[in-house]
Amino acid sequence: MAEGSDDIQALIGQFARLPGLGPRSARRVVLSLIRRRTGQMAQLAALMASVAEHSRECARCGNIGESELCAICADPARANGELCVVEDVADLWALERGRAYRGRYHVLGGTLSALDEIGPDELGIPQLLARVGDEGITEVILALNATVEGQTTAHYLAEALENTGIRVTRLAQGVPIGGELDYLDDGTISAALRARRQL
Repeated sequence: MAEGSDDIQALIGQFARLPGLGPRSARRVVLSLIRRRTGQMAQLAALMASVAEHSRECARCGNIGESELCAICADPARANGELCVVEDVADLWALERGRAYRGRYHVLGGTLSALDEIGPDELGIPQLLARVGDEGITEVILALNATVEGQTTAHYLAEALENTGIRVTRLAQGVPIGGELDYLDDGTISAALRARRQL
């Protein structure tokens, strides 16, 4: 059964490499784009070329933008003394969607992992510690994932910042809004109990 030219197969292969897409989903995406090649496909190709040419990592925080400093770092109103530490850019974007945080960020680029030989120097930890001293930071918020590696990284950073006089906090963990206790795992329930507060 023929499934298109070599170029089409190569395009399907490239899409299949993307997170969340397998070979079947990639085929559906490519077929959809081919059916709309004069509009959607041409637009997508132009946007991909533009992003490939102009996007870059922010020199200060690691976010993705089009200038040396991203829009967040360039905004003087965001220099409020708060610095939120995240594992990757996707986490930063998730926090920005919530519109609850109005400070600056620092993207580590991953988490500490002895098994994968990822230490502080492979991440943005030295740059983070330098920023804390240079930018008048009063609070570092650790917004790391609740994985073993995330917890290890959070403990490492808390110890590294312990004698700086800077307040180190972490995101609350526990019962999500609209969540029912019966559907939660034991770890989430334990974290919620430990993080309880007075009404």
